[in-house]
Amino acid sequence: MRRKQTQIHLHGSGSKRIDGCEAAASLHCHTHFSKEILTFIPYYASRVPVLSGYFSEALVRYRAAHGRDLDFSKAYWTPPVTPRQVIDVETLQIEKELGLPALVSITDHDDIEAGLLLQVLDTPSQYPISMEWTVPFGGGYFHLGLHNLPRENAVELAAELAKYTNQSADARTLTELLEVLNESPSTLIVLNHPFWDIELIGGDDHLNCLRSFIASHRDQLHALEINGFRTWKENRQTIQLADELGLPLVSGGDRHGCQPNSILNLTRARSFDDLVGEIREDGHSDIVIMPGYRESIVTRLFESVAEVIGNYPGHALGRSRWSDRIYIDLDGTESLPLGTHWPNGGPGWVRLSLWLLRRLGSKQLKPALRLALGSERVNFEYER
Repeated sequence: MRRKQTQIHLHGSGSKRIDGCEAAASLHCHTHFSKEILTFIPYYASRVPVLSGYFSEALVRYRAAHGRDLDFSKAYWTPPVTPRQVIDVETLQIEKELGLPALVSITDHDDIEAGLLLQVLDTPSQYPISMEWTVPFGGGYFHLGLHNLPRENAVELAAELAKYTNQSADARTLTELLEVLNESPSTLIVLNHPFWDIELIGGDDHLNCLRSFIASHRDQLHALEINGFRTWKENRQTIQLADELGLPLVSGGDRHGCQPNSILNLTRARSFDDLVGEIREDGHSDIVIMPGYRESIVTRLFESVAEVIGNYPGHALGRSRWSDRIYIDLDGTESLPLGTHWPNGGPGWVRLSLWLLRRLGSKQLKPALRLALGSERVNFEYER
């Protein structure tokens, strides 16, 4: 399929290498530095039969004991993988399936520690310092993928961005911060999964926020993201929006578990600086959809959840239990690992729920889920 600014390829036709490409880029990866806020828990727990009753009773008991509601905005979980593990897995897939060198951008939520760590462990120019920036806007918020922040002031810049995310009194305006980011010619600003109502404010309200955000800041964006954990129907909406705005598309795998990204970028560049120029200045982007994306999104989500809540006896940071990677503030002082409150794994209904989720995401049940749920239908009828 040919597009003015973006070409999309389906991998798996037999040829591993696409002519003219010098490397492949894996964008939008998360590691243990990423804090994933748990504000969605009440929304989904209240919609699961049986579980909703136990969950409501637990909240009532908490309110009676502490005199306040449990604040899920202070609760978060962290992915089970380290930056080095992400680099190794992404590189292996790209070299094995595409026969190309790998460029990998780790974008933890509002955190650049992974990129800073890789500057010490590896050749400084090999891996970019990147992050996924949470941008409050209107009644919700958006995620911007900030790839390849300038090394000389990345720490200071991340601190300024955090002020805006936290709505600090001394925060600079969004327009000012985006202008600062645009001053670096090697930094790429991507609007990630624009149609995902991640803040759960309602579809119509989210769309209104999106329209307002685009109207105010379209000229400060460089690309929109096709996301590896969103349905093709939603990604087609993003493709249409990119057409309307005259912006290129880029891939964003959005991995949080152990599996590699299912959507990648191909490039004629050999460095991340040159990749940014190819997209930002030339408006050219080659996206390749890997076979993994064509599995049912539901199947892949169960698999990812099972990885997140799995137990890893040899975990590099000692966070072997799932409860070592979930943090919650139960007494109003600080967020601590859930395992300090639940040394035995929590109430029976919690342990049973987690066991079921692990089973649904297990390799043993994967063939049955594939049969029951089918596959994600990826076609280009919408764009022609």
